[in-house]
Amino acid sequence: MTAYLNALGVICALGRDKSEVARNLFAGDCSGMRRESGWVAERELPVASVHGELAPIPVELIEHSSRNNQLLLEAALQIRDDIDRAIQTFGRERIGVVLGTSTSGIDEASRGLAHYIREQQFPPEYDYRQQELGAPANFLAEWLQLSGPAYVISTACTSSARALMSAQRLLDLGLCDAVLCGGVDSLCKLTLNGFSSLEAVSDERCNPFSVNRNGINIGEAAVLFVMSTQRGEGPGIALLGTGASSDAHHISAPEPSGRGALQAMHKALGRAGLQAAQIDYLNLHGTATAHNDAMESLAVAALFPEGVACSSTKPLTGHTLGAAGALEAAFCWLSLSAENPEQALPPHIWDGHADPALPPLNWVTASERLTSIAPRYLMSNSFAFGGNNVSLIIGDAP
Repeated sequence: MTAYLNALGVICALGRDKSEVARNLFAGDCSGMRRESGWVAERELPVASVHGELAPIPVELIEHSSRNNQLLLEAALQIRDDIDRAIQTFGRERIGVVLGTSTSGIDEASRGLAHYIREQQFPPEYDYRQQELGAPANFLAEWLQLSGPAYVISTACTSSARALMSAQRLLDLGLCDAVLCGGVDSLCKLTLNGFSSLEAVSDERCNPFSVNRNGINIGEAAVLFVMSTQRGEGPGIALLGTGASSDAHHISAPEPSGRGALQAMHKALGRAGLQAAQIDYLNLHGTATAHNDAMESLAVAALFPEGVACSSTKPLTGHTLGAAGALEAAFCWLSLSAENPEQALPPHIWDGHADPALPPLNWVTASERLTSIAPRYLMSNSFAFGGNNVSLIIGDAP
């Protein structure tokens, strides 16, 4: 059964709707990455945040109030008409919600606990439900009054890629006719300090696959697709193949040979019925850490001996953690959509100094163009702590 991706709502450092995000994405605009203090003690770090006021949580749902849910609400409001059409077509009980997150309302919880330590009581705006990992799905389902399956997947940096996989499974099993799926993560001190303690955060804009790479930047984003069994009125784009593996090599370091990553990509190709040579573009996980980029280079070179156009978009958006898989799938979607009339591809932003220890890859430049002849197939990789690997294939719907 084809899983059509009929609508996209997206907000991140590149912009606050799909048109603005697409324009800045294909221009390679890194201006959303800004140096800020206050996240990690005695450090000023580049972070990719969303600036400006966010839509307020409706007063009747105030117990769901968190920045994470506000970002999600912004994405949902962009496609509210598409969501309402799905509700009218299928009914509220036949629409599911599957999201990925790693932060949920941790920032609000941290501030609530700090207040409790000082005052021996929680602040009046604190609610335990803000910090539960299931909070984004519960909020969205309650706001839209949906009664289909609603849950969150939290597998670190593959969370929202797995959410898209899980949404497709709900359609295949006949449990839903449409699923609102994607991911959301907001900036918070806990994650920035956690990655900083791992010595994984760069003091400069990240530099994926360079010999000079020295760590990640953190960002925030919300992404929401309407995935359906029926093709909508928008572009005919579908989730064609998915693959996952869990090599369980180490709690935080990737398996150095890229074996698990390669297995996930092979599975995605198999499920899509494609050969590697048919992939037109690969969005790399590309975090700019020493171990991730080395492992991913080996896996990509093994799968694509003739090469494939590829790039990491992390210098544009930061690593948006639980939202990253859906955000980079959204970049593939945008590459195939009417938001990209010039058939551009996301350029690879780095200092151009290749690591001689890694196999060379085919980096997308600003002048590179995607073929306008369908069908076109784009792959997106996401890798996470614990050896958790996911690869997705987005393409023109058959």
